[in-house]
Amino acid sequence: LIAALFAREGARVLAVDRDLAAAEETVAVIRSEGGAASAHAADVTDGAAVAGAVAACLAAYGGLDVLANNVGGSAPGGPVEMDEAVWDRQMDTNLRYVFLACKHALPEMERRGGGAVVNIASIAGLRHIGHDVAAYAASKAGLIQFTRVTAVSYAARGVRLNTVVPGLMHTPLVEHRLAGERGGDAAALVAARHRQPPMGRMGDAWDVAHAALFLACDESKYVTGTEIVVDGGLTAAAAPPPGRDFPPRD
Repeated sequence: LIAALFAREGARVLAVDRDLAAAEETVAVIRSEGGAASAHAADVTDGAAVAGAVAACLAAYGGLDVLANNVGGSAPGGPVEMDEAVWDRQMDTNLRYVFLACKHALPEMERRGGGAVVNIASIAGLRHIGHDVAAYAASKAGLIQFTRVTAVSYAARGVRLNTVVPGLMHTPLVEHRLAGERGGDAAALVAARHRQPPMGRMGDAWDVAHAALFLACDESKYVTGTEIVVDGGLTAAAAPPPGRDFPPRD
């Protein structure tokens, strides 16, 4: 949805996914609305593949102005029960790929005189979210801090870096994967997640996309090295609102 929303605002989009068919599906949506987009297959945890994606963007559009890093996934477990390989994959999928994307994209933005990077983290990087996801939480916290320190380094070079920090979102992931991991009752899981934010409901992917759009556009030209938390007040609440199951217990 981030790609589609950016395209609606006039961006020419290179949709990158390790699954080319998934990228092409996004491109088809954008083109059906009259936008400009092309698809590129790349494993963003591979440095050469990321370099190739940046090169493809330059070849297709002649430059690179905005980079939206929206790849990730969680694995359950703490340090004792988690396999080392799982820990490493979490770091690669949630943090290392942002380092690689910035490594290859930032020089191109600097050459053009500026740009914007928007990274997608999680409130798991700010607090315990009710489940032990140690590697995911650590990688998302690292992503937030990576964004801050890199933003300071590039502030005088015209490149802004910021982070969107989503909370509980109602996406297909909830029913298709999380429910299976937590007993198989998707309706119960959705209801429990709706109870947790002080606003009384989960957000959705459009909430994240609109926050990302603001951080990418000129209206945020004096905003860098910070975060927009999109969580319905979940991390701000110090105590459970009346009748709410908070913090998360599902």
